[in-house]
Amino acid sequence: MENAVTAAHLLHRNDRRAAANSPAPVEIMPLQLPACSRRSVRRGEALCSAGESFRMLYVVRCGTLKSFLMSHHGLVQVTGFRIAGDIVGLDGISTGAYQTDAIALEDTEVFVLPFPQCELWSRESAYGQHLLMRTLAQEIAGNRKHMLALGTMRAEQRMAMFLLDFSRRYEHLGYSRSRFLLRMTRKDLGSYLGLTLETVSRLLSRLQREGTIQVQGKSVALLDFPALWRLAGVASDCPNPILEPIIDRLGNFLFAARAR
Repeated sequence: MENAVTAAHLLHRNDRRAAANSPAPVEIMPLQLPACSRRSVRRGEALCSAGESFRMLYVVRCGTLKSFLMSHHGLVQVTGFRIAGDIVGLDGISTGAYQTDAIALEDTEVFVLPFPQCELWSRESAYGQHLLMRTLAQEIAGNRKHMLALGTMRAEQRMAMFLLDFSRRYEHLGYSRSRFLLRMTRKDLGSYLGLTLETVSRLLSRLQREGTIQVQGKSVALLDFPALWRLAGVASDCPNPILEPIIDRLGNFLFAARAR
């Protein structure tokens, strides 16, 4: 009996040693996709237009874009502002045509992702499929959150939420969370927040008088984060995750990394 216990102990110990010495698991990729090409878009130029056949997704490398809808009567509704790391064109997947226009607010560069390559990447890589599904889910959740803000929040809440969101996004990119440029016009900002131009100007002036922010042209400095959190009605530690990018800085699709 004693010999059996000793043998079992040695076997367990050897199993642990084998597990410790075995190589870390790594996802096997039978296919290596080429790096995505780049495209430059000058300020005021369109990256894609509503009704145009959907063939590509775009990831902003640098610069700023605005997306918007235009009615048959020429009325414009701004639907978002895209900065580095953001994906443009997801709305074209369902119908095969882009649903919104995207125009550069400054000289911008994007990575061009042919959608067939994205589909192949998600089929060949479990990690890629995970990232693509989470990206689509985040797009849906973000649209729902924005609709909720337009329907239930006061004007000052919407403004505070917008400033805090841009602060979070810039901080994630490694830039200052308290000082950044807003490339959009006050009119575009009002369209996105469901506010008039006059209301946007009044709110920014009021926040500046109160010492919460400082505005100089397109430059905005956030001086009092607790005041903005209170105004927005959110806690300072409220979880609001930003997803991993689907490509790296060189335009290569990301796959699961070797575990450390």
